Amino acid sequence: MSLKAVVLLSGGLDSVHNLYASIKKWPNQVMALSFDYGQKSWSNEKDAAQYFCSELNIPLEVIDIKGVFLGDTSSLTDADKAIPTDRVDIESQQASEESAKSVWVSNRNGVFLNVAACWAEKLGASLIVPGFNAEEAATFPDNSVDYIEKMNACLKLSTRNGVQIHCFSQFMNKEQIMQDLVGWGCDLDHIWSCYYAGEALCGACESCQRFFRAKKSITHQKEDS
Repeated sequence: MSLKAVVLLSGGLDSVHNLYASIKKWPNQVMALSFDYGQKSWSNEKDAAQYFCSELNIPLEVIDIKGVFLGDTSSLTDADKAIPTDRVDIESQQASEESAKSVWVSNRNGVFLNVAACWAEKLGASLIVPGFNAEEAATFPDNSVDYIEKMNACLKLSTRNGVQIHCFSQFMNKEQIMQDLVGWGCDLDHIWSCYYAGEALCGACESCQRFFRAKKSITHQKEDS
């Protein structure tokens, strides 16, 4: 069966959701890409990506693009910079915007999508599937629907087969994304939604805070039902 979609898989909540959704929509027509761009959480991200691809019997390609981001000033990649932690109030738009400035990696999603489009085109796939969401699009414009639409316009010109971006979670928040995964039987303990590497999720970085807020909400829903 021919390849339909290339999923960008970090092993985090959003990308795992899009992996599961892709497999449900296009069985046996999906592969995944994971990127090592020098991020502090890479070792755990790779383990998570490998776990889910193994569980779902999906081929995974790991791509080293650290050289592209050498000298980047993001706290995600710079060993001398601390990633914002629980001082970030995720209920505050202003606090989230300040945190976003610290963790922003130069054109990261632009690079990811174009590399994935290259893989899709050469393998004959028509779609690339990133893990974007409406919650983080409020502070990260490269998660937005507008960004996807404009990238799709560019990809129509830059790929012979007109590769396009399809994101299942682009209109969803973290709670809705997690609700789907729980319903699909996903093991949430193997998701890595932390900006740091370690034995366990730090629970304090903004990414962890959003993950655990969603998890707490889902738990309360179960208790109330």
